[in-house]
Amino acid sequence: MVAHLRCEYLVDPLGMDELHPRLSWQVRLPARGARQVAYRIRVASSANLLARGEADRWDSGKVESDSTTQIVYGGQPLASRDACHWDVESWLTSDSPGAEVVSHRSAPACWTMGLLAPADWQARWIAADPVLYARSPEVQAPTLTTPGTPVVFRRQFGLPTGVLGVLRATVYASAHGIFELRIGGQRVGEDLFAPEWTDYLKRIHCRTYDVTALLGTGPQELTAVLGDGWWSGYVGWQEQRGRYGSLENSLLVQLEVELTSGERLILGTDGSWQCATGAILASDFQMGETYDARRTPRDWISAREVAPPPALLVAQRSEPVRITQTLTPDSRAEVAPGIFIYDLGQNLSGWVRLKVDAPAGTRVQLRHGERLNPDGTLYTENLRRAKATDVYVCRGGGIEVWEPTFTFHGFQYVELTGLPGSPLPDAITACVIHSATPPAGHFECSHPGVNRIWLNGLWSQRDERLGWMGDAQVFLRTATYNMDVAAFFTKWMVDVEDAQTPDGVFPDVAPRLREDLNFVGLDQLCGAAGWGDAGVIVPWTLWRMYGDRRILERHWRAMTAWVDWIERHNPEGLRVNQLFNNYGDWLCIPTDTTFRTHSPMKNLLATAYWADDAAKLSRMARELGREAEAIRFRTMFERVRAAFQAEFLREDGRLTVDQQTAYLVALAFDLLPPEARAPAAERLVANIRDLGWHLSTGFIGISHLNPTLTLTGHSDVAYRLLLQDTFPSWLYPVKHGATTIWERWNGWTHEEGFFNPQMNSFNHYSLGSVGEWFFRHVLGIELDPDVPGFRRFVLRPYVGEGLDHARGSYRTQHGEIRSAWRREANRLVWDVTVPPNTSARIAIPCAAGADPDTDGLAVVARESGFAICEARSGSYHFVSTL
Repeated sequence: MVAHLRCEYLVDPLGMDELHPRLSWQVRLPARGARQVAYRIRVASSANLLARGEADRWDSGKVESDSTTQIVYGGQPLASRDACHWDVESWLTSDSPGAEVVSHRSAPACWTMGLLAPADWQARWIAADPVLYARSPEVQAPTLTTPGTPVVFRRQFGLPTGVLGVLRATVYASAHGIFELRIGGQRVGEDLFAPEWTDYLKRIHCRTYDVTALLGTGPQELTAVLGDGWWSGYVGWQEQRGRYGSLENSLLVQLEVELTSGERLILGTDGSWQCATGAILASDFQMGETYDARRTPRDWISAREVAPPPALLVAQRSEPVRITQTLTPDSRAEVAPGIFIYDLGQNLSGWVRLKVDAPAGTRVQLRHGERLNPDGTLYTENLRRAKATDVYVCRGGGIEVWEPTFTFHGFQYVELTGLPGSPLPDAITACVIHSATPPAGHFECSHPGVNRIWLNGLWSQRDERLGWMGDAQVFLRTATYNMDVAAFFTKWMVDVEDAQTPDGVFPDVAPRLREDLNFVGLDQLCGAAGWGDAGVIVPWTLWRMYGDRRILERHWRAMTAWVDWIERHNPEGLRVNQLFNNYGDWLCIPTDTTFRTHSPMKNLLATAYWADDAAKLSRMARELGREAEAIRFRTMFERVRAAFQAEFLREDGRLTVDQQTAYLVALAFDLLPPEARAPAAERLVANIRDLGWHLSTGFIGISHLNPTLTLTGHSDVAYRLLLQDTFPSWLYPVKHGATTIWERWNGWTHEEGFFNPQMNSFNHYSLGSVGEWFFRHVLGIELDPDVPGFRRFVLRPYVGEGLDHARGSYRTQHGEIRSAWRREANRLVWDVTVPPNTSARIAIPCAAGADPDTDGLAVVARESGFAICEARSGSYHFVSTL
């Protein structure tokens, strides 16, 4: 009845550094109107104490409240290594006749604290002795253009004689680079690419692992392989490696063994560790990995102690990267003698698990690509510098299975070469990797192509190598419906603020690709309209979707500094003076890929985003109790809106910039006077009609397109755009085999073939932001305008021509919302579920004057095309006439 306990968004948080974590849980009672009336949280230092009811860390007492999320820990101060075992007792009731208040106690959960102070670390940072790179011709030292050979570190140890039982064993680890740890040959954790990317000059992640089950008796060995990753490898489009000022990777590991006697044994990296090179000869995210299975680490020499980085060492706040599924090929073709092409049937992020049986020394090569050339060979031109090539040198002597350690690729097709004969039938398996964010939503409907659009967006959400801010903010509502990204974006907002300049300018990309504090030499990637504004839009969206006020508190100073910077440089209320870049409606049609020039359209978008930032800040200030700032930012919004109207709104109601995205942001951001809204919406529809019922929006406009059409009374046009399958449209790539969202509308066309390969990814999520419309307006699962976090929400589907049914769900912090409708001639049958401890305003689509079957709910209002009901938790079945 009480389940899904979470601490700081994470299901299994180890090594946390949040001293006042937030606790959440769900109540589950299969009755209408099920709700919590009180709760009691108990936190103990051990599982046994908790089981006995001895909450020595915190006992909240019985709290008369229906809150189940974002409850701040209020117990004893927490220290390094503290274990916190907790549960919740919840008092529940319902609307069922004769229902009583009954209490239910959850199963226990646990979080642990990490090493909170520098003095907790006895380990020292270590690096390889450069002598290693001169010991073998196969081994190479890292350079600005070539990856070096990853280094293996080891330390042999054993538990002292006479030691009693092990209570808990924990490894804390960090690196400049990325590591893989093993104890006794067994891998530590399932994480990939740890520690994950941060601005390494500001903070570095520390990962924590429970390794109690890996410790044995007798002599043991702790090893770490250290690769380049983001620290010293190729990142983005940059032509050199080592963007953070160094090509030397370094490692920090501390193993702590707590004994039942109360004693703690500590083994940390220092000069006593040894290092060598192993089977991985070279590895890089973009270039790929070379592995010689005949090599084993040998000729061990002492590691070097190096100075610790000046950056903060912090716990990782987001889910780690993991293998989430595997795929087998749909087909194999031998396009030339010895050249085999595999089609996985899905564009993905990950790598290939290779299975071979070949003589020792056989060099098997795997190349990866998203598409094929017309002759069936692998298309790789759009990869530009990236080789995306893995090489495996066979050990010989039987079947061998291998997969890379420190690289990943974006691909649907694999080219295999180098075997002396035909590959094994199961030679290729694709390992799909991404941040292990839990699934949140599901959508399906009667149109297979539309289902594929949603799936394409979901797959593309899992594959993005750079944190482009504009792309993130336009897709974020879609991302939150698809997956639980609260922890992911909580971490990312720290990266965003870390990259902010002293003047308050937000970056265009986070984490920052550093060269210096002012972005010089990095194409001056900061301050772009729609990109820098993500520093306001992302916290706003996380608060609205998850009810997280702390994200607003943490980044309030950064958000206000950004908007104040815009105001200082644009005193007339028009955002025409920008620092460097303005991408405009990036990749709109016709495409404008200039980003250092100004135009009326770019100035309109920049001004619109400034106004929207101010409006959001005013609302957030009120939420935080900052009334004076709420008034200040509301006044700023009104001033910028007035300047927008004076500059861009004509007397006849049209905008001076007569483009789809111009009307979309003017309507979505409430920048027009009431009397101009309907004419603007009509002009938007006319523009779409004049283009043969096609869209022309780019990255900025696309997320607003169908929602704005729907909310201005033109859902029929939104459906028409959705079902359009000629270029440009969402269905055009689907019709031509797309399994992910393309970066460009014209990434490939029947008439022109592949677009310019200099920037033409076939897996880039931005144009898939129509996904939010599937949930908000097709299924009808929408936020309440006043209550964040889906504690109260709206159910209002817009049923359109072209779909016979739609069904789906969204898993909120309170439980799963479900919506499933189907058309039967002029009848609508609609089933919904409102989770326990929540309520919903339900808008049933129906003809004027018709009385829908409301399953016992009272109709409290009538709106155009809808009958309105109020509902508490439960499942409901509606029937209406359309």
